[in-house]
Amino acid sequence: MTTVTTQAANGIKTQATTRDPVIEELNFPDDPDNLYLQTVSTMLGAADMLDLKHRVRIILAQPKNEVMVHFPVRMDDGHHKLFKGYRIQHNNALGPYKGGFRFHENVHLDDVKSLALLMTMKCALVRIPFGGGKGGVKCDPRTLSTAELERLSRRYCSAIAPIIGPEIDIPAPDVGTTPQIMAWFADTYMMSNEAGEAHDGIRVVTGKPVEFGGSAGREKATGQGVADTLAEMLPGINIPVQGMTVSLLGFGNVNSWGGRILQDMGAKITAVMDHTGAIRNESGIDCHALAEHCSRTGGVKGFGDGAATGSGGGTSTGAEEVSEEDFYRTKVDVFIPGALEQMVKAKQAEWLDCKVVAEAANAPCDPSGDRKLTEKGVEVLPAILVNAGGVTVSYFEWLQNKTSQVWDGERVDRELNRHMVGAARRTLAARTRLGCDLRSAAFAAALEHIGSVYKVRGIFP
Repeated sequence: MTTVTTQAANGIKTQATTRDPVIEELNFPDDPDNLYLQTVSTMLGAADMLDLKHRVRIILAQPKNEVMVHFPVRMDDGHHKLFKGYRIQHNNALGPYKGGFRFHENVHLDDVKSLALLMTMKCALVRIPFGGGKGGVKCDPRTLSTAELERLSRRYCSAIAPIIGPEIDIPAPDVGTTPQIMAWFADTYMMSNEAGEAHDGIRVVTGKPVEFGGSAGREKATGQGVADTLAEMLPGINIPVQGMTVSLLGFGNVNSWGGRILQDMGAKITAVMDHTGAIRNESGIDCHALAEHCSRTGGVKGFGDGAATGSGGGTSTGAEEVSEEDFYRTKVDVFIPGALEQMVKAKQAEWLDCKVVAEAANAPCDPSGDRKLTEKGVEVLPAILVNAGGVTVSYFEWLQNKTSQVWDGERVDRELNRHMVGAARRTLAARTRLGCDLRSAAFAAALEHIGSVYKVRGIFP
């Protein structure tokens, strides 16, 4: 193995490996821009820093199970359309597989495998008793009627039902899926089980509507986790949350809630971009008003018309429309990508004018973007830490269903903060001990936990 050590402008050393022996042993493709190879390489780099056992490395380098399904769905016009779906079960050493499923036109195998591996790391880092899983269906939910979406959700559940369960694999919402879809999914699973198992089957998914076993605080959980992480990490790098400037890539569930919570904490959101366009206001964008606008129109475009009103607490209700390049070049303290994977490539990373990137989305930078940010000395707070709020509150929901309890929002927020702060401190401790970047440190802190579990469990037989 060849290890290259680089030192960024901020003094942080980063170790990168080229063709790790495990990658050679498992015959991975020689494609430096492949998302799964990128994710595995990061994991193996951290494993090398820890001198993790070879057996643990090869186990974690590939999912335990990869399931691909094809199923027909009747469309409103009477014809049937065939859909492709996936469920990846990466690792269950710590507990049942856990991870969302997405409905998106660009769903494919390597993306889902990467997200499942990241979920394994995420659960280990925040110390919840789950392993990593992920799923998805290749479709565009925005083109489907409500009835078609329901039939699609129920057929996907039926297709993967034999491999999931409340003690085996617990799906959750992700891109393009909603609490309503989780309700349809849970109902299908429950109606397919024996009468004695039906009630317990409500735990088969999390992210359900509160009326149907969902948890208070689940909708905002990932955004709340982003805010909790920043509040814990930023003061140590001399960026107070009060008064800091922020730009948001994506304004779906994660960044919509993250933006509102950070605004209420005193941050100033100055630029936002989603699939409909980009807007900017140096005086601050009212994320409460913007969320209302997006719920009516489907995106941030048009908010610059000034028609929106909201509870901005000193921020403006309007914003000017800007180009993609102008959005990225907006000078801010913190840039929060909260959309899809690999959206920040070398070009966008070069445009960025920020001190910190907080990854609210999974793997938002491709390898070239990561390299460029390292060259520029930008501090990157990794997704397996920043993005972990959603799975943590999913665990709380599963636990409430299992014990027939209902937690109030204050308890959920308090417990979430405890888990996020603990994960942040473990990451900082690993960085200090290993002298590495925060991404490697977060993976190392997760791998230490997984390695210790395999040490006592052993490898069957």
